[in-house]
Amino acid sequence: MTQSYKAGIIGVGSVLPEKRLTNSQLECMVETSDEWIIKRTGIKERRIIDETVPLYKMAAIAATRAIEDAGLQPSDIDLIIATTVTPDYITPSLSCLVQKEIEAANAVAFDVSAACTGFIFALQTARQFIENRTYKNILIVSAEALSRATDYKDRKTCVLFGDGAGAAVLGTVEDGTGIESTIIGSIGSKGDVLTLPFLYTNQADIQNRNEGKTQVIWMDGSEVFTFASRIMGKVCQNVADNVGVTMDDIAYIVPHQANMRILQNAAKRLNISMDRIYSNLENTGNISSASIPVCIDEMHSKGLIKKGDKIIIVGFGGGLTYGASLLTWSKDD
Repeated sequence: MTQSYKAGIIGVGSVLPEKRLTNSQLECMVETSDEWIIKRTGIKERRIIDETVPLYKMAAIAATRAIEDAGLQPSDIDLIIATTVTPDYITPSLSCLVQKEIEAANAVAFDVSAACTGFIFALQTARQFIENRTYKNILIVSAEALSRATDYKDRKTCVLFGDGAGAAVLGTVEDGTGIESTIIGSIGSKGDVLTLPFLYTNQADIQNRNEGKTQVIWMDGSEVFTFASRIMGKVCQNVADNVGVTMDDIAYIVPHQANMRILQNAAKRLNISMDRIYSNLENTGNISSASIPVCIDEMHSKGLIKKGDKIIIVGFGGGLTYGASLLTWSKDD
C-alpha cells in the first residue's frame, strides 16, 4: 500500500500581550468614542506589546506552545515559516530569530510577506513541502506588533490594530483529515489602498499621513472594506466547491479579524448564521496575519473543534492579497 503524505495541523499555540488598550483609553488620545468604534468595527479593546519586548520573543512563545502541543521538540522542526508586516529587523528575518530563540537548529527558516493573508500563504507553502516529502515537521509562526506602526492621531486606523502571535505545526496526518483545498491570490494593481512604507516614501505616501509620520499604516477604508466584503464570501464558497461540500458541512469559518461589519456581510453572502463565524475581534482588534492562528488556538483550547470537523480559514489584506483553506481537523484532543 502506498503511504499517504497528507498535510495537516498537528499542533497550535498563541500568545497575546498582557497590556490592554480600551476604547475609553483611546477616547483620551484621539477624537473618537467607544460607541463609534464598536458600531464601525466591533472592537472593544486590543492588546499592545511592551515597548521593551522584541516581536521575536512573543513569536517564540507561540512557537514553543505549538511545538509542545504537537508532542515534538524544537530539534524535530525541519522548516520555520514566519509571517509579519512589523519585523524587528529586515535581516535577520523573523523566522531566523525564532529559530535561534527556540533552538530549532535543524530547521531551514524563511519569511513570507502577504500581510493579513500571510498565515494562509505560509500554510499552502508548508503543505507542498510536506506532501512532496521535502520536510516532515513545519512550524508556521505569525506575529505582529502593529501598535509600533500605528499613528495614534489617525482615528481611522488607530482604533483597529493590536498585537499578538499565533503558531501552528504542520505534519503528515491520516487520510480523511488535513488540508483539503486552498485558494490564494493577489491583486497588486490595488496595492496602494493599504500601505506601510519602509525605506522609500513617495509623495502620495506623505500626503496620506500626518506630518512627520511616514512609517505608519494608512488605508483607504472604503476600498478595503469593499474588497474584503466581496472576496471573503467568494473564496469561502470556492474552496468548498473544490471538494464538493456545502456550507452546511462547515462547522466554522475562521476569518481574518479585520472588522465585524465585513464578517457580518460575508455571513449574509454565504447564508450562514454568525454563530458559525468564529471571532475574537472585540478583545484583540486586527492583528493581521496572527489573527487566524490565534483564533484556531482559542477554538482548540475551548474544545469547539473536534477531529473530523471541517473548517474554512479565510484572509484578506495588504498587497492586496487574499486566500482561503478548507481543513478537516486532524487533532484528537
